[in-house]
Amino acid sequence: MRFLKFSLSIAAVILSTAIPAAASSDGKPALDFQNIQKSIVQLAQQIVAEPSKPADQAKEVEKTLPGIVPQAQKPATAPAAAQSTSFHRRSDSYATNPESDPPRYVRRLSDIGVDAFKDITWLDIGFEHRTRYEWRNNDLRRVEGGEDNPIFFRHRAWLGIRDILDPFRFAVEFQDSRVVNNKYVTTDQERNEYDLINAYGELNFKKALGADDRGNDRPIRFRVGRMAYETTDRRFIARNEWRNTTNTFEGFRLNFGREANDWELDLFGYQPVRRAQTKFDMSNERLWFFGAIGHWRRWSDIITIQPYFMGQKQNADPNGFTAANRLDREIYMPGFRTYGKVGDLFDFDVSYNHQFGYSGPLRQDAQGYTIEVGKTFNHPWKPRLTGFYGYASGDKDPNDGVDNRFDRFFGFARPWSADHYVVYENLKAPKIRMDLQPTQKLGFELTYGWYFLASKRDRMFDILDGNISQTVRDPGFNRDRTGQSGDYAGHALEGRIRYQVSPRINTVLGYTHFTAEDFVKNRIAASPSCATGHAHPCVDHRSGDTDFLYFEVLISLL
Repeated sequence: MRFLKFSLSIAAVILSTAIPAAASSDGKPALDFQNIQKSIVQLAQQIVAEPSKPADQAKEVEKTLPGIVPQAQKPATAPAAAQSTSFHRRSDSYATNPESDPPRYVRRLSDIGVDAFKDITWLDIGFEHRTRYEWRNNDLRRVEGGEDNPIFFRHRAWLGIRDILDPFRFAVEFQDSRVVNNKYVTTDQERNEYDLINAYGELNFKKALGADDRGNDRPIRFRVGRMAYETTDRRFIARNEWRNTTNTFEGFRLNFGREANDWELDLFGYQPVRRAQTKFDMSNERLWFFGAIGHWRRWSDIITIQPYFMGQKQNADPNGFTAANRLDREIYMPGFRTYGKVGDLFDFDVSYNHQFGYSGPLRQDAQGYTIEVGKTFNHPWKPRLTGFYGYASGDKDPNDGVDNRFDRFFGFARPWSADHYVVYENLKAPKIRMDLQPTQKLGFELTYGWYFLASKRDRMFDILDGNISQTVRDPGFNRDRTGQSGDYAGHALEGRIRYQVSPRINTVLGYTHFTAEDFVKNRIAASPSCATGHAHPCVDHRSGDTDFLYFEVLISLL
């Protein structure tokens, strides 16, 4: 976008000062990757060897691992001034709380523990590294069976200015994403070298709308540039933290109020950024994503209400990589989400969305909803039981002139299925889940889920190369327009163990076993077999059952 060049140019100048790089032959600056890896390992060893100060340890744990360590509650006898005045309450539902803004790994320079910087409260800074090893056996996303052992690397850095130049603020976030030992064609879901996922300027008028009943300033904030962030339950706008690359947008965001207030209104208009694996990412000028999101928190101890309206408008690209890229599309979605607690009995998180408009020559008519109910028991290990049901409509009839397939826009994928076989479209997904937290540093998760197609005549999203990447062509093996393959896709056991080695180092060990049922088995059997050698692409005919094991290390360097 031309009107964003100025902010992105500033971002590039600041980032080039903070992170030196040499020019590469493919047009993107290249990092000295081996030296970065070596430095990270050395720093991690230093962090583990250096004991944390007792006064700072609880604060560090809460910042780096909020999923395991719950926020400490103030005693009832604490002075009123010590009590939090924020109206905001986190949802207890699984993986639905958005990443903070700025992200969790970012800290004020005054808070890093260096005396020389203790008065520099206006500068935000952060460095983060993640390594994840995966073992996948007969990965259902691929037409080819066998084993794969990819190793993913992701580096991030943040630099932001606040307060000192108010109302003007600025931030840039750099990310470098790579994969090695991957036997398949690398896509933009795994690789995006040396790019910016945030580069924006902001006007922040802290007291423009006065204050709420608890004395929290109610600001007006206007942000323009490149932005990667999450909101509501992350199902339609998400950074996609699990994936090695990140969703980001170019455009504007206007907020009335902030998270601490009893109400807030978020207005946005974006062009999504196309991830180029080895070149600087550019926005998709044929597509606009826009919306308005309300937040009502006055009764947040009982219920938080988030009504919203979102939409996207796309002008057809005759040379588009996917069939959807080559269509004129307008999709509008009113919806709401509400979450809270019913006393000590249970907590809940519920959403509903309806989509209308058109997709090429077809009229759009789709819906989706989620229901989650859970209870955390009063026990030192904090056992929690959860029941979940998610529904997203699929195309009922490919010949009726109506497209019923629900569009997840730019939402996250992983919590629907850890192995990424299903997302929020054409889906009926009941799940049961149990969590245990024996200590502040150790957490266990166990989930069992069943996956059915809402319409057996529509596709199962990401199987047999049927994904929407800009690298691999969809051969069409993941859909049976006749409906004869059935609607039961399969069921899966998912488990995770999370352990915090130190306040700055988190580890995760996870495993998923997927058991294939009628739809998956029939699609494999109906696709051209690689054994015959007569067709390409072809599918290795196998049972459809898969195994997925991974180990992840996340290091926050400040």
